[in-house]
Amino acid sequence: MLELAGIIILGIIAQWVAWKFKIPAILPLILIGLLVGPISTLISEDGNKWIEPVWNGKQGLFPGESLFNFVSLAIALILFEGGMTLKKDEIRSVGPVIYKLITLGAFITMITAGVTAHFIIGLNWPLSFLFSSLIIVTGPTVITPILRNLPLKKDISTILKWEGILIDPIGALIAVLVFEFIRIGGDTGMEYSKETLVEFGKIVIIGLSIGFTSAYAFATAIKQKLIPHYLLNVVALALVLGVFVLADLFAHESGLLAVVIMGMVLGNMKLEALKDVLYFKETISILLISILFILLSANINLSDLELIYNWNSLILFGVVVLLVRPLGVFLSARKSGLSSNEKIFISWVGPRGIVAAGIASLFGLKLTMQGVQNANYITPLVFMIVLGTVLLNATTAKLMARFTRVLLKKSEGILIVGASPPARLIAKYLQNNNRRVVLIDSNRTNIETSIEEGLEAMECNIYEDEIFENIELNDIGFLLALTGSNTINEYALSKLKQTFGEEGAFRLISAEEMRDPDNNPEEGLFSQTDDFINISEVVRDYPIINEVKINSPEHYKDLMKATMKEIKSIPVFVKGTDNEIHIIPANYKDLSVEEGHSLMYIGKKLKI
Repeated sequence: MLELAGIIILGIIAQWVAWKFKIPAILPLILIGLLVGPISTLISEDGNKWIEPVWNGKQGLFPGESLFNFVSLAIALILFEGGMTLKKDEIRSVGPVIYKLITLGAFITMITAGVTAHFIIGLNWPLSFLFSSLIIVTGPTVITPILRNLPLKKDISTILKWEGILIDPIGALIAVLVFEFIRIGGDTGMEYSKETLVEFGKIVIIGLSIGFTSAYAFATAIKQKLIPHYLLNVVALALVLGVFVLADLFAHESGLLAVVIMGMVLGNMKLEALKDVLYFKETISILLISILFILLSANINLSDLELIYNWNSLILFGVVVLLVRPLGVFLSARKSGLSSNEKIFISWVGPRGIVAAGIASLFGLKLTMQGVQNANYITPLVFMIVLGTVLLNATTAKLMARFTRVLLKKSEGILIVGASPPARLIAKYLQNNNRRVVLIDSNRTNIETSIEEGLEAMECNIYEDEIFENIELNDIGFLLALTGSNTINEYALSKLKQTFGEEGAFRLISAEEMRDPDNNPEEGLFSQTDDFINISEVVRDYPIINEVKINSPEHYKDLMKATMKEIKSIPVFVKGTDNEIHIIPANYKDLSVEEGHSLMYIGKKLKI
């Protein structure tokens, strides 16, 4: 009981440490597991591990094959959640570079890393390609913490983010298929015959059919309201476990393939209820990952670590980082418009993640139990790649970004909270003037309308923390809160200002503040006499942003006074002679204006 409770407590502590210090959670989890496992044998009085995952007759948590079964079920749930994040629309919409990275890049990594493992480590060809298939995945859980505090160009952040998201389930699927092909080939993995190929085909067909059928059955049950909302998450949990076991009964080892396919199919169905399922699965995944990686790391023996304690392993790591990854990136990014420096930085940032380590441990256990020669190399080798790449990227990503000059000198992007018609009109104007603008709103209709109008928008609840995980927003420096709720606007500034408003954070004034224009808040936006209702009515009647040249600072003040008198005109920006857009603050007199500048205002044309 003490060991089990300790694992859960240590796992959650590791997750907190990862959040606090903005590092991938897998790093403290594996290090804690190694400390309480193989390393502890060097300092314990009796030479035993502090935490022994497998019962050895005296201590241990899981007797017999129980650890193997727990790992299988846990990986099934993690892969199902990963499968749900893969959207076919996202694959279509991503740029050519990302598409090539998850196809051509993955293929290059698999072939070159497999050949390297064969000749350097001495693994047979099947095990070499199993190793290489396991290290093609990066993953958002390791990419995001590393890049969160790097103000990178949007294209670079987008490429790294989407590669990690999309390659996770794809890489898992490839690894499962490679493993099945090896498993049915005998001890050496090379004894293939007509029967073994038929068995492999059976695994693929059973996995695909049960995965698709279960996904559509679950979706139908949701549409027909056969499952009460309060049972939805636990039914989904039970269904995933049931599908995994059922597929394995029909075709041994087809369960992982079935749950990945099931997750992918469900993830591409437009069912609102599935959002709750995904959130629940993410929570379960965090708990399982916390337990799983401490257990798996603790299960490694010193003899396993000694297998990779040599120059060959270091050479393999160097080849993977310095040759294999860059080769995949440069070939995938040919004729993409990315500069050489940008390609070098993307090549450098390729940390392997949770899927690689988890599946490697599972497959290593399975093949070792089957007596496959040298299968005990798989887990320590993959753990070496995971730990090495995470440590390397976590400590050097910022230095490499500076060296390659891909850091933004100034955060000029603008985040607008609210995607109502006034916000969309303002965003479109800014976008047409070469400013990056991102709209966020919890109203799906507003977001869909924004996207249809060619604006960058994302559905987001500011009361949740998901926005801070989006590394594509690292170039945001201005924050504008334009919702109809003063409470939300004030909350948005208090929560998001430090992260997204370093260059300036503003909000619309409230109705009460509008009645006292001489005491507007410092963060007041656009006008001292217009709140959300006023600006909405003006945009409804005059959905246009006008431009008038400013002759002098006095002329600017006269224009501002004119907008206050004309209820259908609202000042929003001043454009400099260099076409730089300046936001008008609460006290418009504080803004430095010269001859040749222009005043931008919404609504009816001024007669001045």
